[in-house]
Amino acid sequence: MQRVLIIGPCGSGKSTLSRELGGRLHLPIYHMDHLGWLPGWVETDKHELREKLGALVATDRWLIEGNYGSTLDLRLPRADAIIYLDFPIGLCLWRLMLRVFRHRGTTRPDMTEGCPERFDLEFFLYVLFWNRGPRPRTEQALEGHQAKIIRLRGPKELKRWLAAL
Repeated sequence: MQRVLIIGPCGSGKSTLSRELGGRLHLPIYHMDHLGWLPGWVETDKHELREKLGALVATDRWLIEGNYGSTLDLRLPRADAIIYLDFPIGLCLWRLMLRVFRHRGTTRPDMTEGCPERFDLEFFLYVLFWNRGPRPRTEQALEGHQAKIIRLRGPKELKRWLAAL
């Protein structure tokens, strides 16, 4: 695995896995949230984001974590492994609540400085309805890349997979 993409619902543990896996594989780690946001929760211009990603994915070694469905077309073809944390949405929502309480008012390590953690109802609704919108779009984007997908359906499967590496 030299070019790894980690995707899944928000709160599934993509950032945590990226730090562990990136360390094991000695890969540079790129967080989509870090690339996609400017200080003050200002979204990066979509054209600029695609330019940054284009340059990143053209390199030989990387680990990129995050969904950002509008950029999967750049990342999927170059990835040699796609780790899909296909975790239950209830678990992801619980983890998001814990994350808000743990990091409230501070910037997480995988986020752009100046974007403090906060409760955002729209974001929680996005995750709540993951199976109706983002999941089908993600599954559609993954078509043609099945041979590269490592789909893990929960923390126990992830733990077993990591132990087998």
